[in-house]
Amino acid sequence: MLRKALTFTYGAVAYLAFLGAFLYTIGFLAGAVVPKDVDDGTVRPVWQAVVVDLALLGLFAVQHSVMARPWFKQRWTRIVPPAIERSTYVLAATVALVLLLWLWQPWPTTVWSVDAGWARAALWSLYLLGWGFLVLSTFALGHFDLFGLRQVLARRHAEPSFREPPLYRVIRHPIMVGFLIAFWAVPDMSAGRLLFAAASTAYIMVGVRLEEHDLKQQLGAPYADYLDRVPRFVPRPKVSHGEH
Repeated sequence: MLRKALTFTYGAVAYLAFLGAFLYTIGFLAGAVVPKDVDDGTVRPVWQAVVVDLALLGLFAVQHSVMARPWFKQRWTRIVPPAIERSTYVLAATVALVLLLWLWQPWPTTVWSVDAGWARAALWSLYLLGWGFLVLSTFALGHFDLFGLRQVLARRHAEPSFREPPLYRVIRHPIMVGFLIAFWAVPDMSAGRLLFAAASTAYIMVGVRLEEHDLKQQLGAPYADYLDRVPRFVPRPKVSHGEH
């Protein structure tokens, strides 16, 4: 019972830590509510800001990619109990994200700024829609699986089988689409925020291909068929059999 309680506590702490960092990120990129945003801080030489920021983004990307690979999980679960493997991944990602938010170097040069009130309102609405769509996508796929809570509560750990929730029949990566919308839909784009958006977009483009490669090997023909049928990011109209 004590081990089960400790396992659940660990998973809950990892989840709540992630949730706090996630909410902070929304304010960080919007330049609102939080004490330090993407354009706050001492302005240093551009080369220094770029080197530090890319290193922070690279750390986050490496942590995300390496710990998600099947070969790493196989070796890692010899050390970490399978029940907390996902929670440990979430906690490590949160630490990498907190470091990024804390140590980020501003580059406040304006790239674009939208003045019209209606356009600003539309872009901020789209920004929030992107985050909302992202969260909705996690629940469509299995929010508590993704963040390790189901695993710390389950008596026996088992990887979820392949399935196609309705949203995932339209596009393969709705979570990433939510991120892309949130990264780019802002009325005021500084050079530093552009660096964040561009580097994060590049990572997403690489990361989804690594994920698809792993899932194709793991799940076989059903996932290969899924790759053929469903577009990656942009929905496409369905063509009826009678059309040529």
